[in-house]
Amino acid sequence: MTHSPSALNSITARRIPPIQCLLTFEALARLRSVTQTAEELCVTPSAVSHRVKQLEQLLGARLFGRADFSLTTDGTAYLAHVREGLGALQRFPGAAASPGRRRLKLAVTPTFARSILIPRLRQFTEAYPEIDIALQVSIPLLDVIGEDADLMVRFGAGHYADVEHFELACDTVTPLASPSFVREHGPFERPEDLEGMPLLRSPLEPWRTWFTATGLDMTEPNEGSQFNDIGLMCDAAAASMGIALVRHKLGAPWLENGTLVRLFDIDAPSPHAHYLCWKTGIMDRWECAAFAEWLRKAMG
Repeated sequence: MTHSPSALNSITARRIPPIQCLLTFEALARLRSVTQTAEELCVTPSAVSHRVKQLEQLLGARLFGRADFSLTTDGTAYLAHVREGLGALQRFPGAAASPGRRRLKLAVTPTFARSILIPRLRQFTEAYPEIDIALQVSIPLLDVIGEDADLMVRFGAGHYADVEHFELACDTVTPLASPSFVREHGPFERPEDLEGMPLLRSPLEPWRTWFTATGLDMTEPNEGSQFNDIGLMCDAAAASMGIALVRHKLGAPWLENGTLVRLFDIDAPSPHAHYLCWKTGIMDRWECAAFAEWLRKAMG
């Protein structure tokens, strides 16, 4: 099928918004002020409002949600694409590649990195080859925090007054043990069969969550091996040291390779979740916004 030049121009016009609309959108998202955006672009405030409205009409989506010009979910995602495109236009032919590269510093908890992020990270690096990821280990429980990180993955109840954040993933927990431990100490047919068993402990995942869900009249264990990292606790359970209460997403590698197995077909919702956190203003950088949107979709 062929198109006339006028038809092709019409298709192109629909697909690519005017550059002045994109520049205005990027500036308003960054400055959050019509007046400052107008001054930066040397236009009137009414022109700023008109361009943003024109862009939203072309896209068929709202980009700004409130009077403070905070971005909607669509706006955040589109901003990453716009900044990527504008950055590409700023790179002249023959210029060195390195000035166009971006560096993103990410702080994550060890088991989240091992079980969830690393298996998916290649998808991001292939989609955004110009972004270099610097991965840091963060263990808030031990005050090991990547303070200079651009983005942080935290695990907890989500009450973070010092940073902006959104929930990445909630999960359910269930007891896991090694096949050899089950052969030696099983069978495990009812929750009551845990009584007298070595229960591995972690302040990150209290046993009372599962006890309450199953109606089991047992108290939080105060003896036995304790771990501040879920991955180490999974390794200890795989070595038949005891039974671990583990979230499904984090325990997936051990379940998939058979070093850990479920004891019961009973799950309980974890009181905590993983959150992506950042300091105010970080999402103005397109590489940070791009990673946040990618991770949200990858976790979905």
